[in-house]
Amino acid sequence: MPFFEAAGSIFQPWPFLFLVIGTAMGIFVGAIPGLTGAMLIALTLPLTFYMQPFDAVVLLVAMYVGAISGGLITATLLRMPGTPAAVMTTFDGYPMARSGRPGRALGLGITASFVGGLISFVALILLTKPLSILATRFGPFEYFTLIMMAMVLIASVSEGTIVKGLIAGLLGMLVSMPGVDPASGMPRLTFDWYMLNGGLQLLPVLIGTFAVSQIIADALQMRLRPQRVEMSRKGIVMRPREIMRHSVNMVRSSVIGTWIGILPGIGASIGSIVAYTTAKNVSKEPEKFGTGSEEGIVASEAANNATVGGALIPLIAMGIPGSVIDAILIGALMIHSIQPGPTLFLTNADIVWGMMAAYLLANILMFAMMTGSVGFIARLMYIPRTYVLPVVMVFCVVGSFALNNTMFDVWVMLGFGVIGFLLERGKFPLGPFVIGFVLAPLAEEKLRSGLMMTAGDPSPIVTRPLPLIFTLIAIGLLVWPFWRDRRARKAAKAMAEKVDTSIE
Repeated sequence: MPFFEAAGSIFQPWPFLFLVIGTAMGIFVGAIPGLTGAMLIALTLPLTFYMQPFDAVVLLVAMYVGAISGGLITATLLRMPGTPAAVMTTFDGYPMARSGRPGRALGLGITASFVGGLISFVALILLTKPLSILATRFGPFEYFTLIMMAMVLIASVSEGTIVKGLIAGLLGMLVSMPGVDPASGMPRLTFDWYMLNGGLQLLPVLIGTFAVSQIIADALQMRLRPQRVEMSRKGIVMRPREIMRHSVNMVRSSVIGTWIGILPGIGASIGSIVAYTTAKNVSKEPEKFGTGSEEGIVASEAANNATVGGALIPLIAMGIPGSVIDAILIGALMIHSIQPGPTLFLTNADIVWGMMAAYLLANILMFAMMTGSVGFIARLMYIPRTYVLPVVMVFCVVGSFALNNTMFDVWVMLGFGVIGFLLERGKFPLGPFVIGFVLAPLAEEKLRSGLMMTAGDPSPIVTRPLPLIFTLIAIGLLVWPFWRDRRARKAAKAMAEKVDTSIE
């Protein structure tokens, strides 16, 4: 079976070394406040230029798994989520740790993360190939409307208002436009700068948007010192009967996380919020949520880890990123001349099965590493940012310069660092911006191909079943937030009038 062949290949010396390094680095970065998995993977991309594609994929997927899992350590011990995905863990992990049970809180989170990873791996194995076969039947208009639907979906569930999400996505699409027009072969939006003839490169944009913007934000908060919790390993290994007691919650939250991960662009944060809310609604003790509830920790961590496997499904099957980190992974595959999408099983089957095997083995390795060395990892959280940030900045500059050995890419990185910082300060989400930048060229290519096939007639968008369905869903996603807000305002107004009438 191809999966077992890929798993066997990972146990060769170099791939296995990259698996261990990637998982460990992901956990460490996830456990250090201010550093994120997106930053780590963006900074690692230049190092993969001269690696074999299989080794590069193993390294990056392992980092992805480790970073999402490592965030629970800071969320539990510092009340600072190491990654955005661990925000919900702070609600119950930190109170439990403050009450003298940090080991128990970490043990629940680590075990739930592992179970979430295993369940989403099953979905990854079962759903990816059938979905890719279905996607091979998509024509250009089907792909174009699917991408547009994904963009609207990303904007509608992002932080802030849908308007800000749409603006961020459109801005990302705009900055992808400079370069050579794929249809006419003429430069566009280059402003007579020959450096822009090749367009803005993905790597400097990613490093600037995620790494440099975070460095600027952290530098402005250098004096903040979180309250520490003393670390204890007591209770970190869960007994089988304890796991069984939480099994329903783990499975339910993992399924929710996997499903939300499959939806393009939503990510682990939304998955953990939905799973946490669901667990609270069905709990027999909802009043304990937010005060150190075991159910809350389990729901959050099982879901956010499960979204990783779920997000890999649309990436492999359709070339659509399921999260921001998946958009970076698409860039990594393109660097190695690998086009994600429905033909990936035919053209690079070893890469596909390698990603799946790396995901499973990274989860197993993550569980072993975090259970065995969580005390050491916890000490990394207290490294002063004055030591960390300059080192990260040096890697940013070197990584951007190494792409084409030009300072132009360094200036692009610094420029997008400022843009990313300003977007976040203005509450504009970075997810739609980056995914818009990645997907816009593909959307343009598919739209132009479709129009060439129909002699410029766009009517198949509304006359073919799938494009029409995708278009209607996109319109519904656009209209729904405004309709919901209007209903809420009407209800509030009616309530206010009722109160005024009763007073009179």
